[in-house]
Amino acid sequence: MPSNKSVSAAPITQFINCRILRDHRLQREDLWVREGKILDPEKLFFDELGYADERVDCENGIIAPGFIDIQINGGYGIDFSQPSDDVDGGVSFVAKKILEHGVTSFCPTLVTSPPEVYHKVLPRIKVRSGGAHGAGVLGFHLEGPFISAEKKGAHPEQFLRTFQPGGFQDLMDTYGSLDGVAMVTLAPELSGSRTVVRELCQRGIKVSLGHSVADLSQAEEAVQHGASCITHLFNAMQPFHHRDPGIVGLLTSDKVPAGRTVFYGMIADGIHTNPAALRIAHRAHPSGLVLVTDAITAMGLPPGRHTLGQQVIEIQGLHAYVAGTQTLSGSIATMDMCVRHFRQASGCKVEEALEAASLHPAQALGISHRKGRLDYGSDADLVLLDDSLNIKATFISGEEVWRTGP
Repeated sequence: MPSNKSVSAAPITQFINCRILRDHRLQREDLWVREGKILDPEKLFFDELGYADERVDCENGIIAPGFIDIQINGGYGIDFSQPSDDVDGGVSFVAKKILEHGVTSFCPTLVTSPPEVYHKVLPRIKVRSGGAHGAGVLGFHLEGPFISAEKKGAHPEQFLRTFQPGGFQDLMDTYGSLDGVAMVTLAPELSGSRTVVRELCQRGIKVSLGHSVADLSQAEEAVQHGASCITHLFNAMQPFHHRDPGIVGLLTSDKVPAGRTVFYGMIADGIHTNPAALRIAHRAHPSGLVLVTDAITAMGLPPGRHTLGQQVIEIQGLHAYVAGTQTLSGSIATMDMCVRHFRQASGCKVEEALEAASLHPAQALGISHRKGRLDYGSDADLVLLDDSLNIKATFISGEEVWRTGP
């Protein structure tokens, strides 16, 4: 008599009564997971009789890849740019909290800081897989200090830096190390940036263009040397102009090398970007849109005064301002809020909204062979949602790590 166990020793989990996001559409089928990976059910049934050790009833919900936030500065009272004695503990605390928002992996983001902050913080945080302890850390996103003073936004001007001839050494002196760095945001118009962009890309670090007054030709040149992302499109850059659209023009540029996609972050919190601008970007270049929270310390906290690196931030309603100014300084939005707002504001399909928080950020980081998809062999980082895109449960490597209450 066959048993209800697979012939493999590793247990198999079967997600049933669900619609899964695969090949850009929601498909009504079961999802099978073993050893943290998504299984091919045809091979499973052919080789092993197809018995599951555990079934998860999704109650007609949507199963999508776990969300990936490539720009998050902190939250819940934690500021990644503040070099506390327990930096790792702070990152771990946020990693645990964001599970309830469907985020299964993220890039802790450091804003413009003095060199001693990078030297203290960067060695303390290691790239690591997610689990019940929290979302996985994919590597740092270093936003600044090599940015434009004119478009500094909430970044403190006294810590901005430029490149000297042979500028890569300036970058190394500032950061101290590039171990565990996934992405660097810089302004491509800075003298010496071309060499820096090329060297970072050769080291496998993604270069994102932002906080910049670059014209379109400067942005195109940076892309031709390897830059592949735009940091929070429309914010902290030259506004679109019909004679020179600036960095925004990369969305439809014919100078982007064939086969390359320029990805662009969007803070879809209803504050940083007007819904009309969000629609324009999405319709011009849907495959490059990456939802980011750009969340700061105040995410998940009541209004009041908080920090962002070296700046004091004041929360007024849903707005986060540099204290005493009307300069926006990141958001207090969560990723699931951004997904819902993006869908509502853009009128896009559910599938597109979910891919903007999963597949596209994975592609932007060059990890879509294992994250951001529900392909066979991919990591079983999953989020279970209802039809209104509210998070019902979060899974990492097929294991439930968060579930909403009754």
